[in-house]
Amino acid sequence: MIMDERLEFADATALDTTGTNVDLIGDVIDLGSTASDIGNGQPLYCVIQTVAAVTSGGSATVVFSLASDAAAAIAVDGTATTHFSTAAIAVGSLPANTQVAMFALPVDNYERFLGILTTTGTAALTAGSIDAFLTYDPHGWTALPDAVN
Repeated sequence: MIMDERLEFADATALDTTGTNVDLIGDVIDLGSTASDIGNGQPLYCVIQTVAAVTSGGSATVVFSLASDAAAAIAVDGTATTHFSTAAIAVGSLPANTQVAMFALPVDNYERFLGILTTTGTAALTAGSIDAFLTYDPHGWTALPDAVN
């Protein structure tokens, strides 16, 4: 998988442990002031994976979302545009080195800044960190030679 620092939202970035809320995690990507094709005509994939196990003193859940907003501090009050969200994932399903989500970016009207939001429910987290980034070649894709008939 090819990684590009400018397409990285989080690099072993800790999740918020202060309570049940919505948080912007890591960095945002500035898509520019004019709407454009983010993948330059090719599918672009978002990958979110745990680095350290996500834990909680209770039965916490986490929802991971790809969102865009007009401001770099992507709004966590529900006014940002959500382009993709996972279901609520129980922390017991988030050990270290787990791929949480891998999806092709939807064809959508993106606002200027793109980032990852987490919504923690039920109980506060006690630990956990993630990597999140965009890539042209997601893990699991394999180049094969041309077939010979």
